[in-house]
Amino acid sequence: MRISQVAAKTGLSIDTLRFYEKIGLIEPPPRDGAGRRDYPEEVLGWIRFLAQLNATGMKQADRVRYARLRAEGAATVPERRRMLEAHRSHMQAQMQALEETLALMDRKVALYRDMEHKLTQESTDV
Repeated sequence: MRISQVAAKTGLSIDTLRFYEKIGLIEPPPRDGAGRRDYPEEVLGWIRFLAQLNATGMKQADRVRYARLRAEGAATVPERRRMLEAHRSHMQAQMQALEETLALMDRKVALYRDMEHKLTQESTDV
């Protein structure tokens, strides 16, 4: 699969894909006879996973570290699992904080709705 196809299927720019290769997030693909990148289909799943890690706030340096460990093979499975467990714990803490903030926002919205209702009642009582 050509780089333009990978870009179209992932939503990443060609420059981003080249950058990901440069920093080690994705393996440089083999080249075809004309020297063009020829990505395997499996790269799409890997890029989706990287995007999910990014969306959850995993730092780029940690994603690069994870990618390097993945490239080293099965011997790094325990370390990769520990990385994901630590990140998962971090995500759970973030979710808890967001849930608490959401509850506060819900209370504030309810308070303001009540205040608006009272103001509306006062103006119709006059």
